[in-house]
Amino acid sequence: MSTKRRRMTGVVTKTKLTKTVTVRVDRSYRHPLYGKVIRTNKKYLVHDEIGCQLGDKVQIVESRPLSKKKRWVVETILHRAIEAEVTANADEVVEEPIAETEK
Repeated sequence: MSTKRRRMTGVVTKTKLTKTVTVRVDRSYRHPLYGKVIRTNKKYLVHDEIGCQLGDKVQIVESRPLSKKKRWVVETILHRAIEAEVTANADEVVEEPIAETEK
């Protein structure tokens, strides 16, 4: 007897935890009455044995509960992120050197 496991694709948004990554899954659907396309996203805590990096596109699969909030496991990495894309999307604040004023 085999059980069907749900699979979703998403983008890794956080890799700070040990063996855990945060994956954002985007979903779009039509509103049933008005027909407008609605885009939503949801974040999942996912167990990572493979070693995902920030910005990777991954496929996640449903699993048994691994912790209080972790019920998904990274199955495969579909597309590796390029470091240039990740740094361009990151919200980094670059501090400029302060010029000394004349006395």
